[in-house]
Amino acid sequence: MCGRLALDTDFSDFPEPFRLVRNVWRDMPPRLNIAPTQPLAMIINNTLGEREGLLVRWGFVPAWVKDPKDFSLIINARCETAIEKPSFKSAMRHRRALVPASGFYEWKRFGKGRKSQAYWVRPRDGGFVTFGALMETWSGANGSEVDTGCIMTTDANSSFSEIHHRLPLVVHPRDIDRWLDCKTQEPRDVLDLMAPVDDDYFEAIPIGDEVNKVANTDASIQQRVEPRVEAAEPDEEEQLSMF
Repeated sequence: MCGRLALDTDFSDFPEPFRLVRNVWRDMPPRLNIAPTQPLAMIINNTLGEREGLLVRWGFVPAWVKDPKDFSLIINARCETAIEKPSFKSAMRHRRALVPASGFYEWKRFGKGRKSQAYWVRPRDGGFVTFGALMETWSGANGSEVDTGCIMTTDANSSFSEIHHRLPLVVHPRDIDRWLDCKTQEPRDVLDLMAPVDDDYFEAIPIGDEVNKVANTDASIQQRVEPRVEAAEPDEEEQLSMF
């Protein structure tokens, strides 16, 4: 899955691949611990086919939901089922988006989940990455509107599977036009883009538990630490021998 992001860049490379005509988050300060329900930077084609940078609530709400308070928070959508699943079907056809990020955080669980090791996961060559995403504008009965979104995920590649079984969907610069073009590119036309990224694309850096608290937002949360070692649990015979 993908449940925590960082976006720390001067955006100097953005005009070339994205050709943004409007970008409401361009002048925002670095955000190093972005969590669900917080504003999430997204790029989408508007009705004129122009690129816009928007801020949306991280937590997808389908248009048919009557009250978001009664609907479970959706932060990720699985590539394998998004085309047909009622919650995402319309957005897959009409509102595919991108989420720019410097990287993301993931946790490796040990045993039955009692302990975990946090990782800062970033492109091995540096720079930023763009994740495939979906956007939906939810409209309330009182006329209020909220832009919401989620990040798409794929199966983990072989190098990441030891940490987690899912990875965010990476959309490379060469594929941006196809992914965002919802007028001529139907969901079935972009199926080939919904695949795990190459094994050597990301590097995973073990970090401390400070990242677990959303209020911690300075660069120290990304500092490398010695990773926890998973302790072998005693088998049944060893457990019985203690009594």
